[in-house]
Amino acid sequence: MIVNALLVATGGFFGAVARYIASQWFGKRFPSVFPYGTLFVNLLGSFLLGLITGGRWAPAVSLLFGTGFMGAFTTFSTFKWESLQLGEKKQWKALIWYLAISYTAGVILAFLGYAVGAAIDPHHGER
Repeated sequence: MIVNALLVATGGFFGAVARYIASQWFGKRFPSVFPYGTLFVNLLGSFLLGLITGGRWAPAVSLLFGTGFMGAFTTFSTFKWESLQLGEKKQWKALIWYLAISYTAGVILAFLGYAVGAAIDPHHGER
């Protein structure tokens, strides 16, 4: 139990740091009201979590990267907060695009990641 918690905590630490770095990078490269950094980490995280799940990695790897890293790397609360801010600033076009891309591309990338993970899993279909 304690080992599992440490795996999640370790992955969470690195996932949070990675998200911070990605958000800072996007903020400097693409200064805009549109939240490119959050969109990027959430879409990448959707694909990678699908990849981890589809590959059916060992439980320890899933806890470290799936639950810990991806849990901290992606951010549902920031996504919601930035959506509210776009609405408050009456940036309707950006808000609609942000919601549409986040939801549709996020689901598609999760399915794609799952398919890629299953395709590269040498034990797929044996379990």
